[in-house]
Amino acid sequence: MNALLRGQNDRDLLDKVAAGDHEALRELYLIYHRQLSGFLLRFTRRRDLVEEVINNTLFVVWCKASEFRGDSRLSTWMMGIAYRCALKALRRRGNQLYTAVPIENESLPAPDELDAAETGEWVALALAQLSTDQRLTLELAYGQGHSCEEIAEIMDCPVNTVKTRMFHARGKLRTLLPRLAGTACAQRFP
Repeated sequence: MNALLRGQNDRDLLDKVAAGDHEALRELYLIYHRQLSGFLLRFTRRRDLVEEVINNTLFVVWCKASEFRGDSRLSTWMMGIAYRCALKALRRRGNQLYTAVPIENESLPAPDELDAAETGEWVALALAQLSTDQRLTLELAYGQGHSCEEIAEIMDCPVNTVKTRMFHARGKLRTLLPRLAGTACAQRFP
């Protein structure tokens, strides 16, 4: 029921945006900013691009709101726009997708969180070794909760391509994670 209300609220907001309501666009920004910024940071690995891409995404939403057919969730449509805007921004700047994310201003884990933080590091290292398409597919599925059909729409590819990417990514992670854990243990206890 909650998802149904959310979908109707999103549709009402988008209808207001299509009618030129700036406040409705602001509300969409507030609702989706966190989700978009998390996705874009994982995708581009560039903090300096995230806000630019979100702004470009919302500009497209502003211009194309009346064209939303409702065949998918609004979040799926917006993620697809953000994905394409990010690709354009990266191409325009001639940047690679695999630059490091600066971690200054990040909080350090408390001692009881160290095991979880270490596991998170192994997962991040393993994900970094996947292809961009495989990493994004996993992020959209497990991080954002999108279905294979929604991911196919966002990434503009067939559903079977999404399933294949997930299959190969999980296989690579199955191999990489134990190796990374073993390396970390070997470095910690020589």
